[in-house]
Amino acid sequence: MSLSAAILGLSGPGLSAWEQGFFAETRPYGFILFSRNIEDPEQLRRLTGELRDTVGHDAPILIDQEGGRVQRLVPPHWRQWLPPLEQVQRSAPGLAARGMYLRYRIIAAELREMGIDTNCAPMADVATGGTHPFLLNRCYGSDPMTVAASARAVAQGLLAGGVLPVLKHIPGHGRGTSDSHKELPHVDAPLDALRDSDFAAFQALADVPMGMTAHIVYPAIDPDLPATQSPAVIDAVRREMGFDGLLMTDDLSMHALTGPYEARARLSLEAGCDVVLHCNGHRDEMEAVMAGTGTLAGKALFRAHKAMMLRGAVEEADIAALEAELAEILG
Repeated sequence: MSLSAAILGLSGPGLSAWEQGFFAETRPYGFILFSRNIEDPEQLRRLTGELRDTVGHDAPILIDQEGGRVQRLVPPHWRQWLPPLEQVQRSAPGLAARGMYLRYRIIAAELREMGIDTNCAPMADVATGGTHPFLLNRCYGSDPMTVAASARAVAQGLLAGGVLPVLKHIPGHGRGTSDSHKELPHVDAPLDALRDSDFAAFQALADVPMGMTAHIVYPAIDPDLPATQSPAVIDAVRREMGFDGLLMTDDLSMHALTGPYEARARLSLEAGCDVVLHCNGHRDEMEAVMAGTGTLAGKALFRAHKAMMLRGAVEEADIAALEAELAEILG
């Protein structure tokens, strides 16, 4: 049976009758959860099971569990985490990457217990002096290779816990001085500067199984279209950076993008994205997105199945011991 090239959000902590019918009919590749969908562990485990039952396949269920401001599972049921940049800065010398591995191995254990198998991390965006505050303390540093080392550790920690990592925001959001949730950023840096810094961090992580685009215009490559909808930028991601994982858009409902939702989805897929992401659960928008979204086929289908197969057995771990080691690294 075919799957739609889409990952969708839902409106609340349980499936409405309309959502059940819509998801069963359209069979999206996966789902993404937000705070509005989460009440307690029992409810969340029930919801993840219902989502998979509704579409009739072992759909990847995504979440943004970076820690800090972007954290959907929160106390009292789950751990509270420092912002990523704060953890990196507080880590003992030479142990930042190890600390990030431990952090995300523990996060993976929390997610898997809830039936969530995909986390929208790591971030390989390289921070600069002008990075917008919405992104800055979510970054891992300002040197591309240091960022890549921590991002690699994040991916490894998640995979060891049976959770798929999603590399974001390809090909780099760090130079963005505006919030793409609200408007479309333009990064006017020359191509050589982008290659040496922003792109280099992502190139070092080209083997991560899933990735997410940035809603940013890079005039050095394409003067008009944001990366999500630019064939030239997606071609650079594939050919120059060597990223061959499943590439999803960032949220199509962000205000960086304009135009009808059907066209937003269609243009993103035509540019070379494999899957579109729509997060807010609004019925009219989802219907329009799905009207512009076809089924997974060809290379996109291959990448989708390849990613799903990497949700392997969980490596044995003493979570309490990992917590103690992380506490020591953070002093």
